[in-house]
Amino acid sequence: MGISDETRGQLSTKFGVMFPHLDERQRRLLMGAEARALGHGGIRAVARAAQVSETTVRKGVAELGASEAPLGRVRRPGGGRKRAVDRDPGLRSAVLALVEPDERGDPMSPLRWTVKSTRTLAAELTRRGHRVSADTVGDLLREEGFSLQAGAKTLEGRQHPDRDGQFRYISERAQEHMNAGQPVISVDTKKKELVGDYKNAGRQWRPQGEPPLVKTHDFLDRQGPGKAIPYGIYDIAANTGWVSVGTDHDTAAFAVASIRRWWQGRGRHDYPAATRLLITADAGGSNGYRTRAWKTELAALASETGLTITVCHMPPGTSKWNKIEHRLFSHISMNWRGCPLTSHDVIVKSIAATTTRTGLTVHAVLDPGTYNTGIKVTDSDIDALPMHRHRFHGDWNYTLHPSPRAPATAKSPRSVGSLSPQPCTGCLRDPELTGMPEPELAELISQLGQTLDELREQGRRQQRGGDRVRARGAGAKDKLTTADRVLATVLYLRKLGTRDLLAQLFGVNGSTLTRAVHQVRPLLAEHGHIIPASTARFRTPADVAAFLANSSPTEIKATR
Repeated sequence: MGISDETRGQLSTKFGVMFPHLDERQRRLLMGAEARALGHGGIRAVARAAQVSETTVRKGVAELGASEAPLGRVRRPGGGRKRAVDRDPGLRSAVLALVEPDERGDPMSPLRWTVKSTRTLAAELTRRGHRVSADTVGDLLREEGFSLQAGAKTLEGRQHPDRDGQFRYISERAQEHMNAGQPVISVDTKKKELVGDYKNAGRQWRPQGEPPLVKTHDFLDRQGPGKAIPYGIYDIAANTGWVSVGTDHDTAAFAVASIRRWWQGRGRHDYPAATRLLITADAGGSNGYRTRAWKTELAALASETGLTITVCHMPPGTSKWNKIEHRLFSHISMNWRGCPLTSHDVIVKSIAATTTRTGLTVHAVLDPGTYNTGIKVTDSDIDALPMHRHRFHGDWNYTLHPSPRAPATAKSPRSVGSLSPQPCTGCLRDPELTGMPEPELAELISQLGQTLDELREQGRRQQRGGDRVRARGAGAKDKLTTADRVLATVLYLRKLGTRDLLAQLFGVNGSTLTRAVHQVRPLLAEHGHIIPASTARFRTPADVAAFLANSSPTEIKATR
């Protein structure tokens, strides 16, 4: 067991008080006695506390154990060998130039791209004419406030602009469900584990000299038991975990099958009156928000159980904040550290034995089922799902109902309805979609309309190579009016949906919509108009119709 900083501090205080009253031999004997009392590591700790060499302390220990104790020589103040930094005034600055950050150190140092161990530093200093040992370099670094440090994972890189908003939304939904006595679970797939005599990170207590013997390389043995895929479900309110250990593939079907097993084996008994289920999941993987099979499998689960299943995904790049990571998976890893996972049975039993001081209990089962990959889910399959996308980030937050809902009642003139060759775009002017009141949108169209018409006429003149021959209005009609061009650009910049979706809403093809955006976008920037992105996301015109049918005519989004 190491010697604590508190003990070293007490020794420094004691030596500082006693040394002025003792001669050289008495100091050695005092240090030797303290080192013997501390046991293993005592010599080094005493030497650092007294600021002397370890050799001096060892000599004191030897004198205490000698049968004869001759009187020592008492030197005059200042006697003895001088410290290296006293003999070489430039040593301290030379050490700092090698180890300080590059912008403050020597940019031409040969150690800039080298691991700066004390031995490496001592060798470089000696090459430069400063004769010094590795221990002296270590003492100098500690005196200057340096210590061995590893990298701290704090820089998360580029963050999504709605990251904090999504976290608040998840917290509100979770609190709402738990207050109503409804289950809230956090789900994810733990790191896949090799099954067999492979090295597992960590150490465990064993008889000395008898470590577990494992393979020298972590290559998967195709003839062996293969891999284990632990998929976890963590009940946030009950502080209980359920882990299905798969043996095939980590697919959406496997993920939902694990949730089904949890509900049948534990959830329905813990929540007999439950009508809703909230699932918090990562943004990617088998339960990612882009995974279509995940949604179709959950819809089937909702129909089987009669539960209304709501899913809230973590923003991209924030999977470590998922509750299951630090409330379940981390404790499983600590429980089996240093133990080779020789079989699926060992993995299941190790997971089931995981507990914490706060009362965590875990149930683990083996899932030997087969889950095929490459299953395709078409757009029509997704459109047929009884799924409602939330108004805040419908791509991350959505609800699957246990049975198909009746179609939204049309609200004239606010519903989109079925697309016709010349659809009415008046409903698309809704403030819920544009993010601005209708008078403000009308003023924007009026402000840009004349300039937009002039620019389009100039472009046509260049294409014709001269002035118009036929009267204005003759020939083919424009597919988009000037007002619709401005409106389409606003909706496009709001990021409500894909280009193809907006083209369907306006009854044109994607190229026509793209040209309109390229024409209007520079004018918006020129006049200082900034169109903020919306948090709503739509995939089909039906999604837009349902959104408008459920919104208030006078309400304007607070997130515009």
